[in-house]
Amino acid sequence: MTNVLVTGGAGYIGSHACKALRAGGYTPVTYDNLSTGWEDAVKFGPFEKGDLRDRSRLDQVFASYQPAAVLHFGALSQVGESIREPGLYWSNNVTGSLTLLQAAVAAGCLDIVFSSTCATYGDQDNVVLDETCPQQPINPYGASKRAIEDMLYDFRVAHGLNYVIFRYFNVAGADPEAEVGEFHQPETHLVPLILDAVDGRRNALTIFGTDYDTPDGTCIRDYVHVMDLVEAHILGLRWLEDGKPSEVFNLGTGRGFTVREVIDHSRRITNKTVPVIEGARRPGDCTKLVSGSTKAEAELGWTHERSTLDRMIADAWRWHQSGHYAK
Repeated sequence: MTNVLVTGGAGYIGSHACKALRAGGYTPVTYDNLSTGWEDAVKFGPFEKGDLRDRSRLDQVFASYQPAAVLHFGALSQVGESIREPGLYWSNNVTGSLTLLQAAVAAGCLDIVFSSTCATYGDQDNVVLDETCPQQPINPYGASKRAIEDMLYDFRVAHGLNYVIFRYFNVAGADPEAEVGEFHQPETHLVPLILDAVDGRRNALTIFGTDYDTPDGTCIRDYVHVMDLVEAHILGLRWLEDGKPSEVFNLGTGRGFTVREVIDHSRRITNKTVPVIEGARRPGDCTKLVSGSTKAEAELGWTHERSTLDRMIADAWRWHQSGHYAK
């Protein structure tokens, strides 16, 4: 089977992508430093421990496996942390990606599917966010991802590298078979935070900001099921295999939910109370991030049928109750 290098393959999205790659007839080779990922999540192909900034280690892995393509998920992704420690994000995300691209070009591996983010758009209220919108990130996390996008363009011009960039919105849910799921330390994502509060792993969920200009005062986000998201990456990989041009796609459903709406759905799905504390806004948080693009559906044939809020929460709850790999 064709080898595909998956950076960050021990993390939440990367581990689900590895499962999808294996199902699609590829061998996923996980490359991860385990700073935010879990070795127990590597279940679908070989594991190589290493840091993206370690060129000699990357060269060894490219030489050993000769991957046909790279799925690049490896990154730090906490908005608040990026504001407190911007240097960490520029070093890990940007320098790490530069080293990866240099190693890939040297190895002749010129197909890259990159995990970017809607955070590159910044806070553009009442704007339909599609791929043509200006990128105006308001935090170092989003800025680091935009810088990597620019880097990919430059490497395409200079070295013939081909890429698909996915700018996606909030990812939720878990593998319906509960082989892999979502677990971070510290946890920062809304759905697992709610489920932690539901089953007593934390005292309460803190809502950061209740005075936004939204129907109930809380932030609005567009949620995509992780299995829909990784299916797009398989489609992006095949797009490049077919010799199609480098491209950028948003991945979102076009519908947003407030924090309070997600809490209400979680209460109904789990049939349990969600204890809540109302807190102040966090620096770097946008009021509303919702996709207005259908480009991925039209050009890639992507669908997001799993991405109903009830299904995402139900799959996450099943994983949450399954006795997952990190306690």
